[in-house]
Amino acid sequence: MTTQLHDRPATDTVTVSDDKLGNLLTAAPDHTEHRTATTESEATTTLTAPMPYRIGAPDIECRYPVIIGDDQVIGRAHRWHRDWWIDSSAGERNLRRPPKGVPGIEMAAAHLAEEYAAGRITAVPLDQVRAEAPRPLCGPVPLLHPRMPVTDRNIKSAMTAFAGLAAHHWRAVYTGFPGSDNHWFLSCELCPWEGPKFWSHLRGRNGAPPSAHRHEGGCIGKDKVRELITAYQQ
Repeated sequence: MTTQLHDRPATDTVTVSDDKLGNLLTAAPDHTEHRTATTESEATTTLTAPMPYRIGAPDIECRYPVIIGDDQVIGRAHRWHRDWWIDSSAGERNLRRPPKGVPGIEMAAAHLAEEYAAGRITAVPLDQVRAEAPRPLCGPVPLLHPRMPVTDRNIKSAMTAFAGLAAHHWRAVYTGFPGSDNHWFLSCELCPWEGPKFWSHLRGRNGAPPSAHRHEGGCIGKDKVRELITAYQQ
């Protein structure tokens, strides 16, 4: 898997309305707070990370590395049931849900940058993180993600999801079904693309097939996708 890095600005700012402020400060209490009055009834709050960072492509556990300087990883972030978690030298921490309209990955990355600047966490080389990353499994993956409870409902949903993946030429490469709205690292069987997807985005709605635009880059083109997958021909 090739990691593609996306540059972020020198300071990362997230601006939210005043009524959403409490949630974000509860999630990441160490951010610098700036309030700007815009009208008599409205104020905005900007949370600023203390240094530039980059967010790398996720590994097959859907964890995004947060990188500063010369490829130094200060932690990783992942989403689970709408909460955003960070994993760093200080251990794992749940930052909870970001306010509406605020990308969770940006909230998590800015929080890690703040922790690193304060000396509360340390960095490790990106090459080390890559070397220690899990590898795809040879053969079938487990039915359920390790964090998913083994219940009749979850087993039924997992079987439905795996049948849908097979019908639409997707393959799970490491973990089992994580639930409909959690990231699931998948490999496209029509082209070399791989990355995190949501099952809720892949199953279609009201009996209709999902969008023929499978992922970033366009896959092999919508017309070819419709030609190769039976569900689009019904």
